[in-house]
Amino acid sequence: MKSIRRTLLVTLLVGMSTVMIIGAYATYRVARNEANTIFDYYLRQIALSFRDQRFKLNPRVNIPDEKDFDFVIRVWNVDGVTVYYSRPHRSLPNLTKLGYSTVKTPDGTWRVYAIQYLDETVEVAQPLSVRDTQAASAALRTLTPFMFLLPLLGLLIWFIVDRGLRPLTQLTRAVLTRTPDSLEPLDEAASSKEVQPLILALNELLARLQSALEVQRAFIADAAHELRTPLTALQLQIQLVERAKDENQRDAALSELKSGLERTTHVIQQLLTLARQDPANLDSSTESVDLIALIHDIVIQHQPLAQAKQIDLGISRAPEQATLQCNSDSLRIMLANLVSNALRYTPEGGKVDIFISQDPHFQISICDSGPGIPDEEKTRVFDRFYRRSGNAESGSGLGLAIVKSIADRIRATITLKDNPGGGLCANIEFLHKN
Repeated sequence: MKSIRRTLLVTLLVGMSTVMIIGAYATYRVARNEANTIFDYYLRQIALSFRDQRFKLNPRVNIPDEKDFDFVIRVWNVDGVTVYYSRPHRSLPNLTKLGYSTVKTPDGTWRVYAIQYLDETVEVAQPLSVRDTQAASAALRTLTPFMFLLPLLGLLIWFIVDRGLRPLTQLTRAVLTRTPDSLEPLDEAASSKEVQPLILALNELLARLQSALEVQRAFIADAAHELRTPLTALQLQIQLVERAKDENQRDAALSELKSGLERTTHVIQQLLTLARQDPANLDSSTESVDLIALIHDIVIQHQPLAQAKQIDLGISRAPEQATLQCNSDSLRIMLANLVSNALRYTPEGGKVDIFISQDPHFQISICDSGPGIPDEEKTRVFDRFYRRSGNAESGSGLGLAIVKSIADRIRATITLKDNPGGGLCANIEFLHKN
C-alpha cells in the first residue's frame, strides 16, 4: 500500500539531495574557473618578475621545498640553452608557444605561460592537478555547512509533511470514531481547501446513505405492518380449518385460507418488486425498446384476467412504430401494474383501452370504465400502502407506488385524470425525445 507521507518524504529528500549534488558540481566548476583565472594571473606575474634577471650558464640554483612551491620556472637564452630552472629533476613541458597554453607530459597536464624579453625566454608552468585540488577544496568548504544541515533539513521536511497531512489524519479519526448510525455531515469549515472536496464527497455519500437507510427503515416498518394483518388472518383461518366440524365448514375455511394465501402472496410479490426498484438495486442500463410490441405482450399476458371478468382489453390507438430508449424490465413492470390495476377496479363487462401517441413526446394512456378516484386522492394513491376507504378491492396499496418509483427512474411523468366516458385514465408522458 502506497503511503503519501513516505512518498513525499522520499521524493523531497531525493530531490533535495539531487539538487545538492548538482549544486556541488556547479560550485566546483565555478571554483575551478576562478582558480584558473587566479593561477593564470600568478603565472603571468611570476614570468614578468623574471624579465630584469640575468642568468649565467649554470641552471643549478637553490629552490624552496617542492611541497611548498607549485610552480616550475625555466629560462632559455637565445641559443636555446636552459640557463635557469627551478626543478631540474622534474619532466618539464617543452615550450610550444608564447602566452598561455596547456601541455600534456608524462607527469600530467600543465598550464604554461611563456614570455620573451630581450634575448631570454621565461616559461612558468603549473600542474592542473593543483588547480583541481584547490577548486575541490574550495567547493567542499562551501558545501560543508549544508552537509551538516542536511539531517536537520530532513527533520524539517518530515515536520512540514506531517503538519500538511494533519487534516487527513484528523479526517480519518473523525470517520473512524463514527458509529454505523452516525451519518451526520462532517465539518467543512474546520478543514483546509485541499481536503474540502473530499469532505464534500463524503458528506454527499453520507447524505445518500442516510436517505437510503431512512427509506429502508420506512420500507421495513411498512412491510412488517402490512404483513402482520394477512399473517394473523392466515393463522385464524388455519384455526378455523382445524375446528371445522363437517366437510362444508372445512371447505369454506379452506377457501378462505386459499384466498388469504393469494392475497399474502400478492403483497409479498409487490414488496419484492418495490424493493427491486430501489436506486441501489435498479439496473440503470438502457436499450432500444419496441413500445408497441411490449404493450402487445402485456395485453396478451392479462387477457385471461380480462376474459374472466368479461372486460374488453385492447389497444385503441397506436402508431405503426414506436421505439423508446429505456430499461425494458422497468418499463414492463410499470405498464403491467397499470393494466393490472385497471382490470382489478373495472367491473365485469367493462372496458380498458390503451392509447399510444408520440407528439411531441411518447405518451401512453390506460383508461378504464371503473369507479374512478376522487380528485383529493389522486396524489395520495401513489403513497406506499395507501388504500382508499370503502374500496371493495383488496389490493396491497403498492401497485401505484411501484409505478411512481419506476416513472421517476426512467424520466417519465404519470398523472391520473377522469375518463370522459367514466372511470380513470393513467397518463404517462416520457421526457425522452422520440
